[in-house]
Amino acid sequence: MAKDKELAVSEKEKKTAKSKESSKKQGGISKWFKDLKLELKKVVWPDKKTVINNSIVVFAAMLGFAAYTFLLDKGFLWLFQFAISGKS
Repeated sequence: MAKDKELAVSEKEKKTAKSKESSKKQGGISKWFKDLKLELKKVVWPDKKTVINNSIVVFAAMLGFAAYTFLLDKGFLWLFQFAISGKS
């Protein structure tokens, strides 16, 4: 009889613990979104002019590195073709 009561109590405790865990998960998700919203309010977003200027700099750097890689590739191609042909 005592074991039945203990089992009943432990089952209730398990259910209570499960419901607390699920509420923690839900509270955790909603807390995460609330924290996310607060953090996004702290962000200093750049103005349109700054974004355009930074985009131009990135695009120019990309073109520069692409040209450098292209010239390096063509130079090595010429060098290897010269080495293979054996022309002096």
